[in-house]
Amino acid sequence: MSSSPPASSVIDVTINERAEDRRRDFTPFQVDVEASPRDHGTLRGLVRRPTPDHREILTEVELSTVEGVVGDSWLTRGSSRTPDGSANPDSQVTLMSVRVLAAVEPDQSRWHLAGDQLLVDFDLSLENLPIGSRFFVGDAELVVSADPHTGCAKFSGRFGSDALRWINGPVGRDGRYRGMNARVVRGATVRIGDELRKA
Repeated sequence: MSSSPPASSVIDVTINERAEDRRRDFTPFQVDVEASPRDHGTLRGLVRRPTPDHREILTEVELSTVEGVVGDSWLTRGSSRTPDGSANPDSQVTLMSVRVLAAVEPDQSRWHLAGDQLLVDFDLSLENLPIGSRFFVGDAELVVSADPHTGCAKFSGRFGSDALRWINGPVGRDGRYRGMNARVVRGATVRIGDELRKA
């Protein structure tokens, strides 16, 4: 597995060439994903999106009740899902399992392409974190949003349509393999290595 990009680097993630459909069998990875920590996990990666097509790889970020990840484009980008086009509070912060990422992309230096801000070793499944559940990342507190975080054409273009089919299948949806939307209810600075725990 290759090393992660250096901290604070800004990376252009424009899709110029789509990943092939390699028809991989992801079944062997499900045992590892399902063994994710349920009560106490770890923050493994931090990504900020200054624009929709750029990523910053960071070692710490500030989580804010107003901005989500401070410096991220969530607030200014807005959303087509709100009546006035303003940012959708239910997709303020997104989390994704590093165990799922390792399955769809063995090269860790490409994990930031998924676009999720908090990369975690934690069970994000509906069973473990029902809608409305609160959890901590370090000293920050977040609440699980009702809006599902589903795979899209960009995810398929970066990781392959076989990966998209896996995460959007019944097991993937129940396990939130594509990730989870959340909203900050108590802000704090969070750092790689911080503990995740249910409130």
